[in-house]
Amino acid sequence: MDRVYLRTLVLAVFLVFAAAVSPVSLKAQSGRVQATPTPTPADDTVRVSTEEIKLNVLAFDENGAFFPNVTANDLVITEDNILHQPSSVRRLPANVLIVMDTGGELRAIKSLDWTRKVAKAVVSSLRPDDSVAIMQYSDKAEIVDEWTTDKAQSLAAIAKKTTFGRRDVLVDALKMATDFLLREPLENRQLVLITDGTDSLGRSSAKFDAIQRLLTTSISVHVLSYSSMEAADIEPRTKGISNTPAPKALPPEIAAQLPNGARDAAQAPKIGPTINLDRTLIRKLKARQDDLETSQAQLEKLATDTNGEFILPDSPDEMVAKAPLVAKMIDSYYVVTYMPKIPVVATRGIAERNIQVTSKRAGLIVEARRKLLVSTKN
Repeated sequence: MDRVYLRTLVLAVFLVFAAAVSPVSLKAQSGRVQATPTPTPADDTVRVSTEEIKLNVLAFDENGAFFPNVTANDLVITEDNILHQPSSVRRLPANVLIVMDTGGELRAIKSLDWTRKVAKAVVSSLRPDDSVAIMQYSDKAEIVDEWTTDKAQSLAAIAKKTTFGRRDVLVDALKMATDFLLREPLENRQLVLITDGTDSLGRSSAKFDAIQRLLTTSISVHVLSYSSMEAADIEPRTKGISNTPAPKALPPEIAAQLPNGARDAAQAPKIGPTINLDRTLIRKLKARQDDLETSQAQLEKLATDTNGEFILPDSPDEMVAKAPLVAKMIDSYYVVTYMPKIPVVATRGIAERNIQVTSKRAGLIVEARRKLLVSTKN
């Protein structure tokens, strides 16, 4: 065969084959919901957009004990009144970030010692295979112990690495906590806040944004709140006269380090009613009281919207006693996924989806009230 004709034939076959093949890419997301951009006319790549919404769902029996062996056939998901069937139901070890509020200028009940006790009670009550990380915030937010399943390590970090500060940078803590939980492809993400809910810098808009961002994730938020105790202590003092002892000049953990004479004076209890004529201080106390009430409502709603637990005790002892309840809730979650019938791309921007999960199985009681913000933005 003529060599020129052979080369021409081979080249023609190659061009026909190349023209018949086009690249195909498949994108699938889980956890935080994102949508694949629509291809431009110049983009000949075929893109298939899939979405998966992930929920943490609590499962109990009629006696309040954890219900084992829940399957996809046991549950029905309702998203904005549209029924869905779960794609998967899995029980996974929890990844629990405990955030400790260790500061505050006008705090009266909240203390580093009580916050440590509450954090330790949560850690001690978790399952052995749960991973725990510890964060504290006062003058700044910081991770004091990375992920570990070694509970002794977590307890030691709470006792030895947490310190007192003068301010409450809650907004910074919420941002850092969200980043930390999303840093790795974790599932069954749980956030525990031990806090009075206030921010010393008064950043109400930034706090709202930080809370809204949490609603775009699969993170369940649990709150052990000092707000009721702090507000109850402040209320009579806003009137100028109170039988409640005036707040000590120094925190107990600082006063305990003073020499004997100075330590005794700093720790001595006040006797009789306290008369306060400092109008500037009274205005500050009233502002803090309002802030505590607003913050309590915000964090209670956040816990509800993320299917978490909100604990509002009347005393520090009650807070410590109820801390294991948070651990019990965390260890009663299943991770449930489903494919929404109305895709994210159809929402054209940010949309709110109200999701509920109910049981079809006798004796199985599930709790899943989730408000999820989804967006087509990357």
